[in-house]
Amino acid sequence: MRAPARICQPRSRELGIHVPDEVKPRRRQARGERRIAQLLDAAATVFRTTGYTAASTNAIAREAHVSPGTLYQYFPNKEAIAVELGERLLHRMREAHGQAFTPANFDLPLAEMLDAILDPMIEFNCAHPVFLALMHGSDVPGRIAEEHDALHASLLTRVEELLGHYLPDMPAADRTRTASMAFALFKAGLDLVIGHEGEEREAYIRELKQVMFRYLEPVIGHVVPATPAGT
Repeated sequence: MRAPARICQPRSRELGIHVPDEVKPRRRQARGERRIAQLLDAAATVFRTTGYTAASTNAIAREAHVSPGTLYQYFPNKEAIAVELGERLLHRMREAHGQAFTPANFDLPLAEMLDAILDPMIEFNCAHPVFLALMHGSDVPGRIAEEHDALHASLLTRVEELLGHYLPDMPAADRTRTASMAFALFKAGLDLVIGHEGEEREAYIRELKQVMFRYLEPVIGHVVPATPAGT
């Protein structure tokens, strides 16, 4: 008579070996990460169309074509979704800044420099229109607002550095004011760019670059950088 089949147990359990939590499979790996990406994409759509305050976890679940129960397996509430989405967007935005504000770009003629700096920024915001809706809302979670404010301050600092590269003797107050105005012009034009598509969007991009050129050209258009980039 054949002996009863032995129920297989994990070797570690059979030997009485404790497996630390950090080496156990993480829930967010593989299938879990795909589900999270699906939920974040849905949240981006809902936040962009209704705003953060009016958005709900039920609406996000519907947009993702999952049940609310499935959503709650990964996120406890709407704020947690917004924080996760916001942090991922901020990370990608920092990468766009890194592509834009390089020493090599600072030595280009003004028109080419604007292309090199603005194109990555415009491309990012067009690919992620929820960024402006989420980051500039007055009701977004404080953690996101704080990180965005830090990123905004970093960007202004980079613009001031650019001005200082061309005009090292420019008073600090003038440099800050010019950088703030240039950034405000960019944000205003960016709203129009994102609000249009196709040929109209391209036309607004050209208009935005022209506005930036006309503003900065009297300041740095014909100035030779005081020091080589990267020194």
